[in-house]
Amino acid sequence: GKEVVVANAIIAILTIGGQQLFSFFTFSCPCHVGQNLIYGLAFLGVPALILLIVGYALNNQTWRLVTGKRSHFEKVTTSNGLLSCKLICFVLCSITGRALVAPVTWLAVTLINGSYYVCAVSEYVPTYYYGANPNVTDSERRRILATFPCSQLVPPEMTRARDEVILLLRYQSQVAGWLLIAVVVITVFLSYCLASCFSPLSFLHFRYWSSYVHNEEELFDEATEQHSRLYAMQHVRKFFGFVPGSENVKEIRIPSLREWQAISGLAFLKEVDEEHYDYSLLHDWALKERADGKYLKVDEDP
Repeated sequence: GKEVVVANAIIAILTIGGQQLFSFFTFSCPCHVGQNLIYGLAFLGVPALILLIVGYALNNQTWRLVTGKRSHFEKVTTSNGLLSCKLICFVLCSITGRALVAPVTWLAVTLINGSYYVCAVSEYVPTYYYGANPNVTDSERRRILATFPCSQLVPPEMTRARDEVILLLRYQSQVAGWLLIAVVVITVFLSYCLASCFSPLSFLHFRYWSSYVHNEEELFDEATEQHSRLYAMQHVRKFFGFVPGSENVKEIRIPSLREWQAISGLAFLKEVDEEHYDYSLLHDWALKERADGKYLKVDEDP
């Protein structure tokens, strides 16, 4: 839907801005044999991996898929097992597609920029691009090539050779970046085409279904907020004798020290029976204890 496209565009723009700031403030090639490759690949791959994990973590569908549903899968029969597998594969592909937006953007932008790639592979440039004495040893040649990303370390007589090497590596990096963008665009386009071809819904019916799902999620979230508030209100009322916002409060309840201790501490989801849970210590107290104790009358207009 439009929301997905807008969200992906925002993610891509933020990733591009973050990459530019990241490169400006943190990237500084060591220009040393053996260290360039590790440093360049780390700046290329590690942020992309982190963005991929964050993309998975921020997607609600991920947690719907992995949240404990053992009983559901145990009851899956052979007849609908294939359908369940197809559904899981579809959801995984959808989640992965959304999660890949930021890391692919990062990789594409960094490759088009070229600095990371130049740093990583400068020492591996073929010999014929190195305009120096052919009697130079391989280790010395690699040492000199490793300094090419740092112009201040390159001897004056090697300036032209350095410029040629940098241009070559930037060309390779930018071509790889545009190829990555092209592959991703074509893959996304073909995926949408295949999904539309195999969809049982017509174009307008699909739009209606998308709208329905969106509205259902919004209404469910609103109902969840209101329901949980009303449910919590009953437990708060039992503990304090009133709820926030009440008018003409006649009396308030004074909780005992034992009751304060009962609702304090770390709270975990507690199973009451096969169908119900206690959500908090206050919830547990309200279901088990009577609301006896000390009450204090208060003025209507404090």
